[in-house]
Amino acid sequence: MAYYRYTNSNYYRPSFFGGFKYFPPVIKALLVSNTAVYLVTGLFGAFRLQGAQMADIINRYFPLYPLGEGFQVWQLFTYLFMHANFIHLLFNMFALWMFGMELENDWGSRKFLSYYLICGLGAGLSNLFIGPLLGPVGPPTVGASGAIFGVLIAFGVIYPNRPIFLYFLFPIRARYFIMFYIFMELYYELTGSAAGVAHLAHLGGAAVGFVYLMIDQRRIPFQRIISRARQRIVPSEKVEEYSSYDPRRAVDAKYSDVPDPE
Repeated sequence: MAYYRYTNSNYYRPSFFGGFKYFPPVIKALLVSNTAVYLVTGLFGAFRLQGAQMADIINRYFPLYPLGEGFQVWQLFTYLFMHANFIHLLFNMFALWMFGMELENDWGSRKFLSYYLICGLGAGLSNLFIGPLLGPVGPPTVGASGAIFGVLIAFGVIYPNRPIFLYFLFPIRARYFIMFYIFMELYYELTGSAAGVAHLAHLGGAAVGFVYLMIDQRRIPFQRIISRARQRIVPSEKVEEYSSYDPRRAVDAKYSDVPDPE
């Protein structure tokens, strides 16, 4: 059974004729890959590879380390597939499936995957560059939470009135649910409570996702901003001069004064 969407995007009803997928391709791939990495690390971590335990190799090269303390560029993506424990993995994957499946069905797999990775990248960069400005450098970062906070933001922006059942009992509109979560993350980051959680990465992923959505929905005139920036760098007179320049006309003008042979 799949879902059929009404014209009003706030409501869905069951349909047996296909369309809506409970496990669209990217969601399925992310669920499988994250779970596989966790199982491989847990089940085969004690195996040795060239004298070193596999768990030590994975934990050394794939979490997101602070700058100057083992950071590698690829960690900005690999950290998204690692989790501290089973509860961390379970909640992240449940949130990804719950809020991400509608987005992928509406957007398509390519756009959803791009958005997910961009939010994860933004979360990692926030942790790398803003984190040291706010306090002592913490341990390496793991988890898909930053990217998933981007997914939460997208769900709240696109389906603001969709009811979400808090603790499976109390309905609350998506926009308020997401706003509450963001407020709590901001509170934890500013007060230093709930230590051991990368709240800044969560906020970074949410912020990058929000900016992406504003540009995508043309609420931020990105093309106009770029055009104005280019005009400031290159004066408009120069731009007009360059745009009206035609090399063929220049060649014709060069040889137009040459006298005809008698």
